[in-house]
Amino acid sequence: MVRDPSGDASSFEGLQARDAAALLTRVLTEAGIEGAARDARLLVLAALGIDGTALVRDPDRRLDGRDAERLSEFARRRAAREPVSRILGERGFYGRTFRITPATLDPRPCTETVIEAALEIAGREGWRERPIRIVDIGTGSGALLLTLLAELPLASGIGTDISPDALAAAQANAVQLGVADRAVFLERRSLDGIDGTFDLLISNPPYIPSEEIASLEADVRAYDPLGALDGGADGLDIYRELAAGFARIVPDGWVLLEIGAGQADGVTGIFRDSADGRCLGDIRLWQDLGQHTRCVAIKTRR
Repeated sequence: MVRDPSGDASSFEGLQARDAAALLTRVLTEAGIEGAARDARLLVLAALGIDGTALVRDPDRRLDGRDAERLSEFARRRAAREPVSRILGERGFYGRTFRITPATLDPRPCTETVIEAALEIAGREGWRERPIRIVDIGTGSGALLLTLLAELPLASGIGTDISPDALAAAQANAVQLGVADRAVFLERRSLDGIDGTFDLLISNPPYIPSEEIASLEADVRAYDPLGALDGGADGLDIYRELAAGFARIVPDGWVLLEIGAGQADGVTGIFRDSADGRCLGDIRLWQDLGQHTRCVAIKTRR
C-alpha cells in the first residue's frame, strides 16, 4: 500500500521532482485516476511554478516545504476526481491557454472540431481576407470566439453568456490573447437582445438531457457548471431557441453548433423545420477524433 501524501506535505518535501512525480503517480493510480503519470507531472510542475523546459535545465530540482504543501493539496484534489485543468485554473485549447473558473465550462479537445469546421469554411468563403462578424452564444471561457479571432485577424465578435462570472473570465482571456479590442461580451440568453447581423454564429450550448446529468463522470458532473450541461428533457432546448431567431442574426452566412452523440438528426431537423427551411442552404457535419459527429454547420441564405 502506497502512503497517501494528500494532506501530508512531508511525503513530498525534499524529494527531487521526478521522485515526487513517481510517488504522486502511484497515489493517483491507486485512486483509480486514468493518465496518472501525465497528471502527476503537470501537478509537480505547477507546484514548483516551472514549466517542462525549466525542469530539463535543472533535473535535480527538489521540492521545498512550500512546494510540498502545494503538491499535497493538488494530490488531495485530484484523487477526489477534480480535473487537473480545474486545479490549475487553465486549459489548453487549440494551441492557446485559457483561464477557466467554476463559472465556465472546461473546454475539451472535441470542441476543437468546431474550430476546424469554422476555419475550413473561412477558407472557402474568403473570410481570411475580409472583416467578418462572429457571435458566440454561451461563450463561457471564450474559447471558441477568441480562438477564431486569433486565427482570423480581421474578424471581430460578440460573446454572450447568462453568467457574469463567465463573461469576466472570457474578457480576461481576450486580454491575455491580445484580441480584446475585437471582442465584446454581453450578458444575454440565446439570441435575446442581440442586434445587427453576423457572418458566423457559433455555439457550444448545453446539450446533455436532464436525466443523464447524474450519470456523467464525476469530473464533469461535480465541476462543470450545471447551466453549461443541462439541455432540457431531450438536450435540445437551446437549439430550438437558436432556430427560432437565427435567420435574423445570420441572414447570409453560417451557423456552427457543437452537438452531443446521436443528436445530429434532431438538431438538423429543428433547423429544417424553422421557417419551413426557406432560410437554409447546405447542412454539413463534422466528426471529432473519436469519429463521433460533433459539429453541425448550416449555411443560411436570404
